[in-house]
Amino acid sequence: MPSPDALVVAPGGCTPAHGVVLVTGAAQRLGRAIALDLAAHGWRVAVHYRNSAEEALKTVADCDRLTLGSAAFSADLDDEAAARMLLPRVAATMGPVEAVVHSAALFEHDDAASFSYAAMERHLRTNCGAAIILAQALAAQLAARAEAGEADAHGVLVPLLDQKLWNPNPDFLSYTLSKAALESAVTLLAQALAPRLRVVGVAPGLTLTSPWLSDEKFAALHRLSPLGRSSTPEDVAHAVRFALTNRALTGTTLLVDGGQHLMRFERDFSMM
Repeated sequence: MPSPDALVVAPGGCTPAHGVVLVTGAAQRLGRAIALDLAAHGWRVAVHYRNSAEEALKTVADCDRLTLGSAAFSADLDDEAAARMLLPRVAATMGPVEAVVHSAALFEHDDAASFSYAAMERHLRTNCGAAIILAQALAAQLAARAEAGEADAHGVLVPLLDQKLWNPNPDFLSYTLSKAALESAVTLLAQALAPRLRVVGVAPGLTLTSPWLSDEKFAALHRLSPLGRSSTPEDVAHAVRFALTNRALTGTTLLVDGGQHLMRFERDFSMM
């Protein structure tokens, strides 16, 4: 198997139309869908993963069939040192990074009865802290490029949030707290790191099934929205791409959920 930091190129890809985007958690599920969509629109994708090396290298190969120049990078975002090194590693291998999409997330169940400091800290580290560390690193890289005379050294961070922040329920307490902190970080980082770095959240609704849901239950819950459908991976990826390219957006969140945030759910989807 190739080195995790080795560039894996497959024949048939197009010449890049954009720069490098780092997508965390891009080996599987929603992160993979975002990576493939961005590659299809000319981005060179740095595919981050934690343990899923085989899946990450498949994502790299599939991205390279769309736009040449992707690579896979392993990092445990729970580890601050590893999180701090991730973006410099990407830049050293692929060149300057223009954007970061923070899709990686820890999603473990707890509630008011089972809450612990340890559970809260695990979720905060991966879901919120890593996004801030990546923003720091990207802002530092942009500043260095500006000092070197690059007039248009601008970038963007897009963290994935969750519609349940606008429609709260008490399930997955530590996860929800970490996403609430991340939503606040969107505002605070946008203020602190402008004008070179934009920060735009994207909040999906129920998008992919989970081990807690049968296919039938997932389909029924997906229809439970004002529009009669929640978000698909393609919807979310399209919103991420819009956030990356619209330079008038910062300090705000795009809710991509079919209107599910307008409804009242007593439980998390996976508990319904």
